This record gives sequence, C-alpha cells and structure tokens, in this order.
Amino acid sequence: MLRDKLALALKDASKSEEPVRFCTLRLVQAAIKDRDIAHRASGKDPVSDDDITGILIKMVKQRKESSRLYDEKGRPDLAAQERQEIAVIREFLPAQLTEDKIREACASVVEETGAQGLRDVGRCIEKLKDRYSGQMDFSKASGVVKDMLK
Repeated sequence: MLRDKLALALKDASKSEEPVRFCTLRLVQAAIKDRDIAHRASGKDPVSDDDITGILIKMVKQRKESSRLYDEKGRPDLAAQERQEIAVIREFLPAQLTEDKIREACASVVEETGAQGLRDVGRCIEKLKDRYSGQMDFSKASGVVKDMLK
C-alpha cells in the first residue's frame, strides 16, 4: 500500500538525516492527512492509493510551477530545492510513459472510441485518465489527441 511505503520512507529519512527528503515526505503525509480529514467529514472512507497518487501528481505540478517561477525571478537556489522535492515525490509515482507510448495509447483510444473530431477530445482524455492515471501528462496527451482528430 502506498500509504505504508510513504510512512516507511519517512521513518528511514528521519534516521538517515536527509533534510530535504524528510521535509518533503512530511508535507506529503500532511496532505494525505488533510484529505483523510475532509473525507471523514463528508462520511467517505480514508483516501485510497489512487487518491494518494492524485495528491502526489498535484504536488509535483505545484513544485514544477514554483521552480519555473524561481528561475524567472533569479532564485536558482530555491528552484533547485523545488526540483529536489519533485525527485523525492516522483519516487512514489508510477513510471511515466514515454512520448511514443503516449502516442500509442492516444491512437488506441481514438480508434476505440470512434472519435471523429475535436468535440470528442474530452471523451478520449477521460478514457486515458481511467487507464493511465498517474502514468502520463494529460496536457500532452490532450495535444496529441487534438492533432490526431484535426
């Protein structure tokens, strides 16, 4: 279970005195706990591995944006720290599909759904999200699907 892997990694990071890894994993644990509390308040079960993967993806996106902004503002030290945090978080995400695999998956879904034009892009992306959650950048996939349907 992903939650257990994160807890074990946090324990190991605290013992090995890796400050960036330790702080990043604590932030991840806090985000998961916040989502658990929100679920409990609305009467839902604790977050699943898929939910945790979603949280991790969101955290990576936030850090990418932050590192880009830090680079633009001339703060390479802070940008480097954000990139280190991204590396730590990505250890717990499924392996990302290559560009070629993304194209193959998009072609398969376009063919399977019988998509004819740009109005079908949303339906294709929804299928891709069901199958490849956490494994691909869906903004890239959207561009690929749009190119195929033009």
